[in-house]
Amino acid sequence: MPTTDARVHSPIWSTMSDDVHMRQALDLAKAAAAAGEAPIGCVIVDADGIVLAEGANAPITAHDPTAHAEIVALRKAAAALGNYRLKPGLTLYVTLEPCAMCSGAISQARIERLVYGASDPKGGGVEHGSRVFDHSTCHWKPQVSGGVLAEASASLLREFFRARR
Repeated sequence: MPTTDARVHSPIWSTMSDDVHMRQALDLAKAAAAAGEAPIGCVIVDADGIVLAEGANAPITAHDPTAHAEIVALRKAAAALGNYRLKPGLTLYVTLEPCAMCSGAISQARIERLVYGASDPKGGGVEHGSRVFDHSTCHWKPQVSGGVLAEASASLLREFFRARR
């Protein structure tokens, strides 16, 4: 279910493009699963709908606890743009609610809009857990839309972890 926060949904954004870009993120999540990583994918898109960067979960493969899909994509976007603060108008699509670390990085990068699939009551940092964007010390707060293709994202995660038990 999408959140009801005042930042959540702007009529400027098309739900059709949200679905298209979330499906791209889901494809990256499937590739992560095939590599033995938790199936989480991320796509960063500019205001014209052009994909600027992609990321898939890779902490195991990269031997890097920070190699979450969002961090991988943010690093690629920053390298492509030559700046740690990304250009205005970017939307980050990710298949799972970002954790506190990734939420902090999204804020630092000045992502304008965050769209995520499945909620994460256990490890999320947006609508669950630390709720990073709700802190008064958070200097940049993106617009947030949760629940886009949530069932497809959640199903992929459930199947992955069920197979590993």
